[in-house]
Amino acid sequence: MIFGAIEAGGTKFVCAVSDENLSLIERISIPTTTPDETMKAVIQFFEGYPEIKAIGIGSFGPIDINPKSDTYGSITSTPKLAWANYAFLDVMKQHFDITYAWTTDVNAAAFGEIKKGAAAGSSSCVYITVGTGIGAGIIIQDKIIEGFSHPEAGHIGIKRHPDDHFEGNCPYHADCLEGMASGPAIGKRYCDSAKILDPTHQAWEIEADYLAQALVAMTLIVSPEKIVLGGGVMKQTQLFPLIRARFKTLLNGYVVTPNLEDYILPCALGDNAGLTGCLLLAIDAYHK
Repeated sequence: MIFGAIEAGGTKFVCAVSDENLSLIERISIPTTTPDETMKAVIQFFEGYPEIKAIGIGSFGPIDINPKSDTYGSITSTPKLAWANYAFLDVMKQHFDITYAWTTDVNAAAFGEIKKGAAAGSSSCVYITVGTGIGAGIIIQDKIIEGFSHPEAGHIGIKRHPDDHFEGNCPYHADCLEGMASGPAIGKRYCDSAKILDPTHQAWEIEADYLAQALVAMTLIVSPEKIVLGGGVMKQTQLFPLIRARFKTLLNGYVVTPNLEDYILPCALGDNAGLTGCLLLAIDAYHK
C-alpha cells in the first residue's frame, strides 16, 4: 500500500510517498508561492500515484482543526496573506477521494519524534521547534493534544532577561516567546544571523533562559516524559547544556523530573521529523 505526506511550510512544501514501512518511493520540494501555483504542483505530484490510500498533511498555521467547524481544513489567519482562509483540505478532497490526516506542521513533527525519533518508546512528549517561528506539538497517550484549536505555545508570555533590552519581534505580542527567542528575533537583536554568532556569545545565554522558561511551563502543565527541541536555532548544540542548567535553576527542585540529559533532547529525525510524522499520521488514519 502507498501513502502520501505533505509538509506544508511557509517557504516550501515537501511532498512524499512511501510504503507502509516508510520506505520512500519519491520525494519532491515545491516553493511556497501562491495557492494556485503551489497546489497545482502538489496535485500533479499525487496524480502520479492513483493507488495512494491516504495523505497526511502538516501545515503552517494557524489552521482550523475542529471537524465541527464550517472552515475545518483551512489555513486561517496566516500572515502569508495569499494563503489566508485557504480551504486546503477541501481542495485536496476535490481531486483525491481518500482518507486524510490534517494537523499542524509542528504536531506532525511531534508525532514523528514520538514514533520514530528522540521520544520513541514514550507515551507522551512535547516537541518544540525554534526557527523562523516557535511552535509546540504535544502528544499524550499517543494522541495529539488539540481543543477548539491547536496549541500556539510560541506565544506564551515570558519574563524578560535582565540584560536584554530588545523590544521583541512578534507583531501581535512583541515580547512573547517567539518574539524574543525565534531565529528572526536573534537576528534583529544582534544584527547578525543566529547561524554565524559565536558559540560563546551572550546571545545563547539569553536564548537558553527564554527556552528554559518555556520548558518549565510545559513541565508543570503537561509533565511529558520527554521534551524534544528542533528547528534551525536548535542546531546550535551549545544551547542544550545551557538550557538544562537554567531549567534546573528555574524549577528549583519543585518537582522531580527525569535526568535532564534524557529529558531535554535534540530531535533525532532532524529536518525529516515533519515528513515522517505526516506519513505515520496517514497510515494511522487509514487503519482507523
